[in-house]
Amino acid sequence: MLLKDMFKKTTYISLDGKSEDAIKKENAPSVPDGLFTKCEKCGEMILTQDLLKLNMVCTKCGYYFRLDSRSRIGMVIDDGTFEEWDTNITPSNPMEYPGYIEKLEFLKDKTGLDDAIVTGKGKIDGRPVVIGVCDTRFLMGSMGSIVGEKITRAVTKATQENLPLIIFTCSGGARMQEGIVSLMQMAKTSAALKRHDESGNLYVTVLTDPTTGGVTASFAMLGDIILAEPGALIGFAGPRVIKQTIGQDLPEGFQRAEFLLEHGLIDNIVERDSLKQTLSSIVKMHLKKSDSKMEEYKEYLDNIYSKKIDITSDEISEDRNELDAWSKVQLARDNKRPTALDYIANITKDFYELHGDRAFKDDGAIVGGIAMFGKMPVTVIGQQKGTNTKENIKRNFAMPYPEGYRKALRLMKQAEKFGRPIICFIDTPGAYCGIGAEERGQGEAIARNLFEMAGLRVPILSIVIGEGGSGGALALAVANEVWMLENAIYSVLSPEGFASILWKDAKRAAEAAEVMKITAEDIKRLGIIDRVILEHPVVSSDNIKRITLYMKRKIAEFMIHYGSMSEEEIVDKRYERFRVM
Repeated sequence: MLLKDMFKKTTYISLDGKSEDAIKKENAPSVPDGLFTKCEKCGEMILTQDLLKLNMVCTKCGYYFRLDSRSRIGMVIDDGTFEEWDTNITPSNPMEYPGYIEKLEFLKDKTGLDDAIVTGKGKIDGRPVVIGVCDTRFLMGSMGSIVGEKITRAVTKATQENLPLIIFTCSGGARMQEGIVSLMQMAKTSAALKRHDESGNLYVTVLTDPTTGGVTASFAMLGDIILAEPGALIGFAGPRVIKQTIGQDLPEGFQRAEFLLEHGLIDNIVERDSLKQTLSSIVKMHLKKSDSKMEEYKEYLDNIYSKKIDITSDEISEDRNELDAWSKVQLARDNKRPTALDYIANITKDFYELHGDRAFKDDGAIVGGIAMFGKMPVTVIGQQKGTNTKENIKRNFAMPYPEGYRKALRLMKQAEKFGRPIICFIDTPGAYCGIGAEERGQGEAIARNLFEMAGLRVPILSIVIGEGGSGGALALAVANEVWMLENAIYSVLSPEGFASILWKDAKRAAEAAEVMKITAEDIKRLGIIDRVILEHPVVSSDNIKRITLYMKRKIAEFMIHYGSMSEEEIVDKRYERFRVM
């Protein structure tokens, strides 16, 4: 749909009695004058009609032109469903800044806006949401008392109506003409969002160019999920100020969306063409609890399984142990073995990966996000190996840094907030031991996961799919149940490390593997895990669908079993599981 067509079909229902002509005037799209528009980045002259078709993205360099608030609403909100809130709030001049009120009146007349944000309620693919969209045409989107008030009212109404909240940010920061009063809007909006969070409601922010200053340091960075447009400038202090202050050259792409994604500060970068679909999927997976029909899903899986496979052939035999321990170590480490992402793809659907620890980095050794298991939203987290040297370097050979464990914990806490069960896929030689990891608190990060997982009020299932190395594996395994694939291993450290410490000879690793009792059968007999999953005879891309179909049936049983328990019972069961060890 063209942007110009969106505004022909979109109906805005004003709550302050504005005339139909006034509404139509305000809803007119902000279309550049003339047949051609010059790209602000590459200088290319683009046919304006083509630019509109591409949602105002340069056809040559991909530059994202800034959009006004009405255009953004038309892009993501279903036609005819937007209801604008809180128009015509009376402006004030708390600092008695000369000419300020006159400037506001001029901008109101020029832009058709009350201030630098439009708020209201609408639907995305039929699902109601509360939305706020900042607009740089009004004093560069700066946050004064009216912006803060409109956001706070929108948040409060979203909380009262138990609706998801989406805010598009673009701002130069606090409004200087309102001084300290503007600063207080940071605290006011954040306090309202705290109540929204505690009520268990979803908050998504979409950061657009630019998002800076006090807006970044308040409502922009408080989303449960934080998205950004490509190339958007996002930061607290502007790059020019930073460079002038510290006198250093800044990294290429400093404070751009891609920079923030790499440094773990946002969840994803989303292109405009897929923004509505992305928001729709996120909202869908955060609907308030409803009947997931897990019993029906289990019956459906059983029917498929019985038609394809002789169920009796999958009965677990604890005596089945055709390979020695060292052979299983080699199989667990094989780079042809399916990875966490392979299991996520085969066991769940609609996986949406979320990135970063919100503090330092997005650790590729741990992947995680939201997915659907049957009709139930779940949080899935996995330690991810590569299938070749290049991928393994990117994933750090599945040896997480502290920020990887902090990302995992962030996603687990998010799952707890929304009542989503957690499924963890464990496959790591162990936590990374290096200078940077120690500087950033590797031990504390692992300890914090153990501590917090013990009390999470949602069911947790952890499955060892390859290597379960030491505390690096345990940091994702404080679960209600722990399962292992037949040729996986779970150990206090590597056989090489064991042999080196106890016998001063790492070459005795094969002997150590037998002594350590690290195979699935051994671990099951010790009472450390709850289930062994056969591989027929070794899991691979050829048989993973058969194995994961079996796993899905058992996971459905797990969900049914723990779904009947209270939050207190779930936590108590997990505690007792480890208490007896």
